[in-house]
Amino acid sequence: MVALVSPVPSNGAIIGQGNAGSALEKGLQQNGYETKTVGKEPERVQALTEWGEVIILAIPFPERSNAVDAMGDAVDGKILVDVTNALSENSEYASSLEESGAEELQAMVPDATVVKCFNTVFSEHMPSGKLEGDALTVFAASDDEEARETVVSMAREIGFDAVDAGPLEKARWLEPLGYLNMQLAFDQDMGTNIGFRLVR
Repeated sequence: MVALVSPVPSNGAIIGQGNAGSALEKGLQQNGYETKTVGKEPERVQALTEWGEVIILAIPFPERSNAVDAMGDAVDGKILVDVTNALSENSEYASSLEESGAEELQAMVPDATVVKCFNTVFSEHMPSGKLEGDALTVFAASDDEEARETVVSMAREIGFDAVDAGPLEKARWLEPLGYLNMQLAFDQDMGTNIGFRLVR
């Protein structure tokens, strides 16, 4: 796997027009990125994948294979940012500590470079990267160091406290962290005005 984008990309193709995709689009546009988004339109998915320097996958977890089919070889040689939450259609945890969903995605697109990021943050905080003025921490995991640096830079420009989390296997811990965030919000009735911050 080789990331063929520059450390500071100027545009991003966002696959997914739900809460996360729309929020990341706003955050990136506010900081000088040109973005385009697409939903479930296979021809447009492939066209936007060809156009984008960085591809952001912000779709429901069970839809990943459909998105991969639609992107085709247009994603080859590019960074694919995996924002998906590892949830089944019944909102149950759908990943494992032996192999993350991000690692599964990497196997689906062997000629692209997957970076896990942004899945531990609620969408309302994505445009600014902050909660009550405090920068929230997001983690970028990938087997390609340059790709991690690219996504960390993007996240910092939005306003996040972005941390290089190391190789893609670290997504095995980031996906449960995203699930914990949702459990605290909904099962523990804390609501979505919460987030994680790494103190160091």
